[in-house]
Amino acid sequence: MSTRIAFLKGHGTENDFVIVPDPENAVDLPPAAVAALCDRRAGIGGDGLLHVVRSAAHPEAAEMAAEAEWFMDYRNGDGSVAEMCGNGVRVFAHYLQRAGHVAEGDITVATRAGVKRVHLAKNGDVTVGMGKAVLPEGDVTVSVGEHSWPARNVNMGNPHAVAFVDDLGQAGNLFTPPPVTPTSAYPDGVNVEFVVDRGPRHVALRVHERGSGETRSCGTGACAVAVAAARRDGADPAVTGTLTTYTVDVPGGRLVITERPDGGIEMTGPAVIVAEGEIDAEWLAAVRL
Repeated sequence: MSTRIAFLKGHGTENDFVIVPDPENAVDLPPAAVAALCDRRAGIGGDGLLHVVRSAAHPEAAEMAAEAEWFMDYRNGDGSVAEMCGNGVRVFAHYLQRAGHVAEGDITVATRAGVKRVHLAKNGDVTVGMGKAVLPEGDVTVSVGEHSWPARNVNMGNPHAVAFVDDLGQAGNLFTPPPVTPTSAYPDGVNVEFVVDRGPRHVALRVHERGSGETRSCGTGACAVAVAAARRDGADPAVTGTLTTYTVDVPGGRLVITERPDGGIEMTGPAVIVAEGEIDAEWLAAVRL
């Protein structure tokens, strides 16, 4: 492995990521190394890590290589593997364009939740085809202290529990995962969104992301919230035959979520690269131990 390991730092609505370009999948990134890189005091700092690998070079993505050249090997801030990150896909695609791997327009990105279609617009916004939401049956409850709320179980390639509350302050500090019952509904953990209304088809959220704590934004969470809000409001594009669009405010900015009659969901928002440099290879080797 080279002693010079490049990295970049980027964010999508302030959901921030360490980006490690590694086309041939040559950089060893065990959970301890990822957690160290994402540490905001002792590392670079980020809610997660975007490992940029050619699909053909990664065993989890090789079968998608014919459809998508690049694989987003996404890791949570604690080093655990995640299926998908909506803000991460936008930043990942923006990086590919910045690095000259792709051009403005339509591209594809492989993820553990399948191939995602992405549009890079002239104004810098990035639109991601997030796939369809799955709405598992069964009652789910979210609790914070003495308060509890019914929640909507929404799966966007990763699991979400969406609770509508009167005030976002009711979510508490979100340092630790809010209890969700029954635990059997989410055997691998869950992202929890607390949501308030801001106006017609306009909501705001706070989120606890599993493996990362409270983050400034969550793309899949914004999609889950838009779907949950639409169903609460009696809007189902599959029934009405018309697009349903919600504006979703997150602590780090604003996302626009559209659900089509065929169930496909699109998320549009910004992506920013703020810095680039090199990781000290000796330090990285030490934190792998």
